[in-house]
Amino acid sequence: MKAGYLLVLKSVISRGETMSLKIQSVKGMNDLLPGQIETWHRVEEVLRSVAWRYGYQEIRTPVVERTELFKQSIGDQTDIVEKEMYVFDDAGDVSLALRPEATASTVRAGNQHGLFHNQQQRLWYMGPMFRREKPQKGRYRQFHQFGIEAFGWLGADIDAEIIRVGSRIWKELGVENVSLQLNTLGSPATRTDYREALYQFFSSHRDTLDSDSQRRLERNPLRILDSKVASTQELIERAPSILDFLDPESRQHFGDLCESLERSGINPEINVRLVRGLDYYTSTVFEWVTDKLGAQNAVCAGGRYDRLVEQRGGRATPAVGFAMGVERLVELISAQKEDSSHSILDIYLISMAGQQIAVELGETLRDAGIRVCEHCGGGKIKNQMKRADSSGARYAMIVGEDELKQGNVQLKDLRGKEGQQQIARTDVVSSLQKRLSN
Repeated sequence: MKAGYLLVLKSVISRGETMSLKIQSVKGMNDLLPGQIETWHRVEEVLRSVAWRYGYQEIRTPVVERTELFKQSIGDQTDIVEKEMYVFDDAGDVSLALRPEATASTVRAGNQHGLFHNQQQRLWYMGPMFRREKPQKGRYRQFHQFGIEAFGWLGADIDAEIIRVGSRIWKELGVENVSLQLNTLGSPATRTDYREALYQFFSSHRDTLDSDSQRRLERNPLRILDSKVASTQELIERAPSILDFLDPESRQHFGDLCESLERSGINPEINVRLVRGLDYYTSTVFEWVTDKLGAQNAVCAGGRYDRLVEQRGGRATPAVGFAMGVERLVELISAQKEDSSHSILDIYLISMAGQQIAVELGETLRDAGIRVCEHCGGGKIKNQMKRADSSGARYAMIVGEDELKQGNVQLKDLRGKEGQQQIARTDVVSSLQKRLSN
């Protein structure tokens, strides 16, 4: 039977005939459906609002960049560049990549358009990124990031501000059980000395290292600290600490940052093994982590990258920022069931008579900023009320023959205890605005 089907399929293809095949989304790239997208809207509104209140301006960059941008910025020895980027050749053999992150693109755009020349910039972005990873909860091949980047400040005060932005986002979204891990990579001299110390330590335990870490040992031993292999992690716990290699200036910067955070009521855990997976980081690095998302415990990560602007052809410009996974934020909120009362509708409008009046009433309500869905398709009042209830609207508004004659509408509370009452059509807007503001 199977062989016969294949013969028929080959015959159809050879004749150039088309067959209707069920095409599904690409693995790891997900649709966002009604019922899900509303939480996304809420999250995005909070992210935009917080960025705006801290004085950050939006920047949007292309999802496709030259591959070399990411190789030179992120590091050609990182997992992202070695294993995870979507790369393809454009006409003229130009190698292009779907962006795996947006900091490199933001720096490229800033250099290209002169944003950093004798200027300080606070920027934010939000959009899709792409990495060819093994899909799992909280980690997808197309995912969305919100990020903020500050260019032109050297002091620890801007590092602290960046971290406070994250803290405020958790507060306004009602996200709980998120904690801050903090470390410093020090100056370039610190990293050189620390890299040599790590090389000497891991070389003496080469046979214990996993295969990826053995390969990284010769190229960049700091990358070994990112290993998730249990046997290597046990070895990492015994490795030298970068705090023992800090120069006085780096130690002062890190101390100032910790003191500023403490004054703001933020108490980080100092994690000396935290190095981040991107080569451009210098000095401050941090992650906001949770125990509510399984293995993918980081929901926000960032730090300083003071040399990246210059490395990409611009003037020396200190910089610091973070990126936050929107999918993981949504999953955190859903796990806490904080979003159950968030409805996309205020009013489900039912017209049993005077349809044109109901239409005009709906438009008047929308003019006042009230969210209204009008019932279409007619039907018995009982069935229409079922639709109203399943819509998630807070109220059902009914225009029937009696209401039409009396100049009223019926308003039924679908979610609370107000019951059903008559309201004059002339008072509907003010009455609803008062109710919906409570």
